[in-house]
Amino acid sequence: MTAAKDDLERRPGDRRRSPTVDQSLREYGRGIAGGLLFSLPLLYTGEIWRAGELLPPERLLLGLGGVFVLLLGYNRYAGLRQDAGALEVVLDSVEELGLGLLLSAALLVLLGRLGPDMAGPELLGKVLVGGLAVAIGVSVGTAQLGGGDDNDGGMSGERDDLSFLGQMSLSLCGAVLVAANIAPTEEIPEIGGTLHEWSLLGLTGVTLAVGALVLHFSDFVNTSGRDHRPPRIAVLNGSVASYVAAILASVALLWFFGRFDGCDLPACLAQVIVLGLPTAIGASAGRLLLQAR
Repeated sequence: MTAAKDDLERRPGDRRRSPTVDQSLREYGRGIAGGLLFSLPLLYTGEIWRAGELLPPERLLLGLGGVFVLLLGYNRYAGLRQDAGALEVVLDSVEELGLGLLLSAALLVLLGRLGPDMAGPELLGKVLVGGLAVAIGVSVGTAQLGGGDDNDGGMSGERDDLSFLGQMSLSLCGAVLVAANIAPTEEIPEIGGTLHEWSLLGLTGVTLAVGALVLHFSDFVNTSGRDHRPPRIAVLNGSVASYVAAILASVALLWFFGRFDGCDLPACLAQVIVLGLPTAIGASAGRLLLQAR
């Protein structure tokens, strides 16, 4: 009876139903730290301010929905609790999205980018564009910045090997965290417009090679205490999966920020390849680091 009672007391959702004040403050503190750490440079760029003014409402809504899906994936596969239920994952994601939007609004006010003389759509647009990346940082910060040292229902033990869907979710989160700071800048179309076909092909090869190196050496470190190194085919598959996640993130962010508007297909492809290098590094590292406890 005692063991059964203990199991019931540790069932998923208990952390949310009865957190102490100290636990809640620690989680919010980690979320705020993560939001600032990963996305503060984004809020200092003029491209973000202009995007908030110019992007149409339907694109902002699609961006909001896409980030919420990323939060669901991250909280499902790398959140504070491996045994979290579906409702808890949804509630965590809603909280993190709301906190990200609040942080974005507060920082933009402090930076003088929001004022009472602005129209409602302009205010909302700036807060949404800035808050999307901040929300992902909040989610990562809540789970990663010291989450493993709690004895109150946090993650315990090592996380099981992730499914392909879980690995892709973490790769996308890592890719977006990196690419969101670069995709809005004018340098991406400028670089893409100056590179020739062979340069773009070479950049693609370098991107795949760097991603493979990140996965290979990181996997070697993480598995050095085991009896064997990870198979090369697994590193190859992980590299390709991370690159696919990076390309998806690059396409989505470049489209979101209007970098494809008025561009032909070769120009769009060149921008995706240019942004793919830093994004692929974020995807490869994200798949490893964001799940590490």
